[in-house]
Amino acid sequence: MILEEELEELKKELEHDEELEENELKKELEMELEEELEEKLDEKFEELKEEELKEEELEKEFEEELKEELEELEEELEREEKELEEE
Repeated sequence: MILEEELEELKKELEHDEELEENELKKELEMELEEELEEKLDEKFEELKEEELKEEELEKEFEEELKEELEELEEELEREEKELEEE
């Protein structure tokens, strides 16, 4: 009888230890997953930031080109107006 009780108690201790170990493993896994997720989010953020900078640069280039074209058109218009006045 005493042996059965001891065996039962040992089983309970073992189960408890297994639960603790399982919980610890779950926590470790969760922490690893969180770290991976943070890294991926950081990478994605950096990618988006780079894309945004590229877009801004393209917008500036486009604006500059438009500005140059407008200046050229204004100059051409002035020349044509002068020609008309001379006639």
